[in-house]
Amino acid sequence: MSEKRLPLPSDELIALAGRLGTPFHIYDGPGIRRNAESLAAAFSWAPGFINYFAVKALPNINIVRMLGRLGFGADCSSLPELVIARDAGIPASRIMFTSNDTPDEEFAEAFRMGAVLNLDDITHIDDVIRVCGRLPETISFRFNPGPERTGNAIIGNPVEAKYGVTRDQLLDCYRIARDNGVKHFMLHTMVASNELNEGYIVETARMLFSLVGEIHGRLGIGIEQVDLGGGIGIPYRPEDEPISFASLGRDIQSLYREMIEEKGLGPVRISFECGRCITGPYGWLISRVRHVAHKYKDYAGLDACMADLMRPALYGAYHHITVVGKEDEAPCHVYDVTGSLCENNDKFAIDRKLPEISKGDILAIHDTGAHGHSMGFSYNAKLRHAEYLLEEGGRVLCIRRAETIDDYLATQLPCPEEV
Repeated sequence: MSEKRLPLPSDELIALAGRLGTPFHIYDGPGIRRNAESLAAAFSWAPGFINYFAVKALPNINIVRMLGRLGFGADCSSLPELVIARDAGIPASRIMFTSNDTPDEEFAEAFRMGAVLNLDDITHIDDVIRVCGRLPETISFRFNPGPERTGNAIIGNPVEAKYGVTRDQLLDCYRIARDNGVKHFMLHTMVASNELNEGYIVETARMLFSLVGEIHGRLGIGIEQVDLGGGIGIPYRPEDEPISFASLGRDIQSLYREMIEEKGLGPVRISFECGRCITGPYGWLISRVRHVAHKYKDYAGLDACMADLMRPALYGAYHHITVVGKEDEAPCHVYDVTGSLCENNDKFAIDRKLPEISKGDILAIHDTGAHGHSMGFSYNAKLRHAEYLLEEGGRVLCIRRAETIDDYLATQLPCPEEV
């Protein structure tokens, strides 16, 4: 079981919502730091261990900077994410550029910055040489195991995934890179998302460690770093059990000794690109009930909408909901919890048992610290809302101001220009 706590005592959270206005996302800074430190501690046995925080999970420079100060790197998938990582003070050596369908200018900037290029396709080798003049001295390839591995429910079947180099292409990638002057080689995969089965992550390590041996045996190339991707899940439902970082670290250490150290293939640096499991449980979307409607069903309509959190509408994902101040009341009413978009799937929960809800109640939607605000959009000309960071002593810092109508209209030209 996982505890679904609030960022502040109920009365303080209600007062904060009244003072700041709703909706907004709020993150627990000390909680994020403690969690990040626990992942690093679990892999302290691995020389040079690093987690490249998946910037896509929570692309706020303040969060990336905070994690950078703890020794984390950044996994980036676009030019703006590279800029966030750079401006957050992450050294280029700790920035991984893992993209797909990548434009030339983004390869060029990642190369110029000195970020590690994690190539998604064999044709990207020629693209980088054409755009950058040469390959960098360090390179990584993203491996797609195809039929060798079953992806989990969110990732799906690797055979149908657009990501990664196939088994048949993998050795050619390393051979071509070596012949073009690459000196340092890394190996990466991403075959899970929000996985709560520790064994799945361990088997991913087994697959990559096996490839380290195969690449060395067939090409004489030593893989210096293995990136296990992200995919460590979080307990969105109260009945879910979180993965233990400590247990995962011990199991992968045992495998490392057997498959790397005892075969003379080490040292191999271990890395992850976790985002969700670092910040996800430490974020909440705080929203006020605008209307309670009784139609064929009962609806609690919020001032937030799926533009603030689209996972339930996109994936049918579960997010726990607390009616703030009514935690001790029985969940004896059934509601669809909805937003105000002109879309019927604009729902945070369907047929959810909750305490009786009244207009003006504050609802806290849990576990929005990853893929919450970051997946937002502006349909119906909805404005993006603020993000706040809760710090020691109850201090609340604004780390992203709310968007204004002027912001939204700034790129529109009232007097069209001929081009």
